[in-house]
This record gives sequence, structure tokens and C-alpha cells, in this order.
Amino acid sequence: MSENIFSSINISGQGMTVQRMRLSAVSRNIANINTTKSADGKPYQREVVIVREIPGSPFQDELESLIKMNNSNPNHFGPASNYNYPDNLNVLNARTVRDNTPPRLVYEPNHPDANEDGYVEYPNINIVTEMVEMITAQRGFEANTSVVDSAKNIARYSLEI
Repeated sequence: MSENIFSSINISGQGMTVQRMRLSAVSRNIANINTTKSADGKPYQREVVIVREIPGSPFQDELESLIKMNNSNPNHFGPASNYNYPDNLNVLNARTVRDNTPPRLVYEPNHPDANEDGYVEYPNINIVTEMVEMITAQRGFEANTSVVDSAKNIARYSLEI
């Protein structure tokens, strides 16, 4: 049982890492919302975090078996399988990539970075979208923190028995 509790904490820790990556990307996007020239001479490109599950993990296998059971009969929901999770179980693969959407053009003929038609290329960053990303990342982080707290409480209460 203890390995399942520590595995839960490990998986939630990976989730918190992903949410931290998302918050960092959002903060960089907001900080560079008006950056018309980056190191490569082009407008700043919005950063997004891409998250994928690692195929073949026990977590994915368990989830797929439960989904199959749940679809076969609405009243059928079995107990979790008894996996021996490895200590270094990774269920997520996350990386930060650049968004390739075109920059937004704003007519500012007096701006030093304006082109010959008077348009300035600004990053295609929407502050409302970034705020929604920030709130969802924060809520995801809080949810993973609750899982860690619950696992700690389960371990503590099981020692009192």
C-alpha cells in the first residue's frame, strides 16, 4: 500500500511540474506582450506547453481498463488493479514550444519598428487567453496539491490504526 501512496504523490508532483511550466510560459507571454523585436529580429512568439502521456505506463493501462469496464455496463466499475509501480514512474511528457501563429499587425507609422506601410508586427498574444491559462494552471496545481495532502492523510491515518 505504501508504494501506491508514494506513486500517487509522484504522479501529482509531475502534474504540479506541468502546471508550473504553464505558469512560467504564461508569465513570459504577458511580460513580452509588446515585444516587437526579439533576438532574431522578429516579434516575440507566444509560448505554449504541450503535454502528452507516456504510452505504456501503468496509469494509462489502468485508465483504459476502467474506461472499457465502464462502457461495457453502466453498473460495472471494478477495483483498481494491484500494480507494482516503479519508483521513477513517469506518466507525463511536457515541453514548451513556440506558437507559430502570425503576428498581429497594428497601424503605427511613427513606431521605430513600423514597416514601409506603417504597420508594426506585435506578438499574437491575447491577454484574456493568457489569464484563462493562468487560472486553469493555478487550479490544476491546487488540485494536485490536494491529492498530495490526501495521500499524506491516508498514510498518517493508516499509521494510527
